Amino acid sequence: FSEKDLQSALVNNFKDFILELGKDFAFIGQEYRIQIGNNDYFIDLLFYHRSLQCLVAFELKIEDFKPEFLGKLNFYLEALDRNIKKEHENPSVGVILCKNKDKEVAEYSLSRNLSPALISEYKTKLIDKKILKRKFKELYNFSKKN
Repeated sequence: FSEKDLQSALVNNFKDFILELGKDFAFIGQEYRIQIGNNDYFIDLLFYHRSLQCLVAFELKIEDFKPEFLGKLNFYLEALDRNIKKEHENPSVGVILCKNKDKEVAEYSLSRNLSPALISEYKTKLIDKKILKRKFKELYNFSKKN
């Protein structure tokens, strides 16, 4: 299995999981292409959340968390908000799921990015973080074996 095959299997399985569990999620695309300047970029999974009325981008990583993942995700969210989001919709939301994370590195990376008001609303309407983490690990291990 190559890393690309593992990533692809993980993304496919995770998409199905989100659609089964998250009743307010509508699937938009896998490896969703956004063009900025003369370059193409690809978001692993893109959904629309009906209750939050916003785009939700998922980035799935088969390696440990790195601060640059957040920079890449913020770039994607800005591109979505400028080019894809409709005027009546709320700002896009991003979720990064990684194999592992160093809590301190993640905390430093996120400290300037999060609005407490938005976090509380998203926490009540998105899929529970513990369930997402458990399913990601399960699908990661399954994809690695097959």
